[in-house]
Amino acid sequence: MSTPDRPQQPASPQYGEQTSYAPAGQPGYNTMAIVGFILSFFISVVGVILGFVALSQIKKTGEQGRGLAIAAIIIGFAEILLGIILTIFFIAIAIAAANSGVYQTN
Repeated sequence: MSTPDRPQQPASPQYGEQTSYAPAGQPGYNTMAIVGFILSFFISVVGVILGFVALSQIKKTGEQGRGLAIAAIIIGFAEILLGIILTIFFIAIAIAAANSGVYQTN
């Protein structure tokens, strides 16, 4: 029954009837994945940690950004590995220069 104050409500759909509800929007990007990706270029360890945290959150919430989180982890580990290799290289050069006899005194 409808009155001027209350318009008549549509009946709820019966079994098998099509509804015209709009599809639910997909959740946005995970903020930790974005921040982890950016920081992996500057502070590798923080980028790796945030990448792992973002992956965990994305698994629970279904947000987007899994690729960014994985990229943060890969880039962060690659930069850490490159830093270790360069450190070993420069230490080896310093040791070789010290043992080359350039600084020997007689």
